[in-house]
Amino acid sequence: MRTRPGRNSLTGRSGSSARSSTDSAATIRPLSLSQLKQFIRDGYLESGDLACDADGGFDFSDLTEEDVVILPAFGVTLHDLAALKEVGCILVDTTCGSVLLVWKRVESYARDGFTAVIHGKHYHEESRATASQVNKHEGGRYIIVRDMEEVNLLCDYIAGRSGRLDREKFIEHFRDKASEAFDPDVDLLSIGVANQTTMLATDSLAIGAQVRAAMVEEAGEEYAGTHFRSFGTICSATQERQDAINAMMAEGPPDVMIVMGGYNSSNTDHLAHLCRQFTTTYHIEDASCIDLEEGTIRHKPQVGSDTPEETCEAWLPEGPFDLGMTAGASTPNNKIGEALMRILQIRGLAQEIEDEEAAVSSRVSSLDV
Repeated sequence: MRTRPGRNSLTGRSGSSARSSTDSAATIRPLSLSQLKQFIRDGYLESGDLACDADGGFDFSDLTEEDVVILPAFGVTLHDLAALKEVGCILVDTTCGSVLLVWKRVESYARDGFTAVIHGKHYHEESRATASQVNKHEGGRYIIVRDMEEVNLLCDYIAGRSGRLDREKFIEHFRDKASEAFDPDVDLLSIGVANQTTMLATDSLAIGAQVRAAMVEEAGEEYAGTHFRSFGTICSATQERQDAINAMMAEGPPDVMIVMGGYNSSNTDHLAHLCRQFTTTYHIEDASCIDLEEGTIRHKPQVGSDTPEETCEAWLPEGPFDLGMTAGASTPNNKIGEALMRILQIRGLAQEIEDEEAAVSSRVSSLDV
């Protein structure tokens, strides 16, 4: 996201500072992300998104020194960061701390001559930014695997199993998912595993275990002990939600599970996928997906940002039932509450709860008096 001085002309200066151009004596002061958002709401700054070029990368040609660019939580590639610094625009870095931990780990792999095997989606902003960290060291290498199917291709090659892809087919399969001039005969001898922080933790752990097992199969336990590294790099907020779902399902799955969050969110997508393994699950973007008049629900039925929505009628069970709710890491609690209230309204319980809350509030007020 980038912002530009609006009608009140708040002009960016060095680093992450800003001052009013109408007052040349104004003090330059730090500009936090929350302040920046408030300036946009108040009309001091205009906001917009950066355009993409033909290759899917960001187009910075329209940026100037007066622009303020907000680096997203997923971070940006080293190439994009260098380009932004060359423009000289103001950068507000909101890269998630969990992502930064992954970057440090991947950089250490490259520094020590290990190839980073990254569990993620090769086209995802975070995976691209993470993979770019190997370029901080000459000869740094990475390869991105999305799922167990691709991990099996990788492990078959590492272990030298019969039926594996030959060198040319392996390179072709991972052409867009590995560093330039990737050579599996050389670059898979020492491996460090990392992951896109929004992937399922259980999958990432299983992938690490399989890669290590393949290395043991090919070269022995002692070799794997010095040529394989792994590190838990799942985002803490994502991990907490995944753990909570597993605990809920272990106690006994609810009859219906609502998962709230953006349809293009990997974090929310994986939460919904996890829930579907246990019970009827509806992945909705927000409370508006629950239609009070029709009693229907719009939801995304499968994993994938391009999966079309479906509308379901009679989606709530008859009679009493157990309802479970969770949401992506960036979904505010009040949004979850809005969805819950809509469900209660459909079942005719919302007014009953509001009356009970009002009665409790009245009793508390009388005690205060």
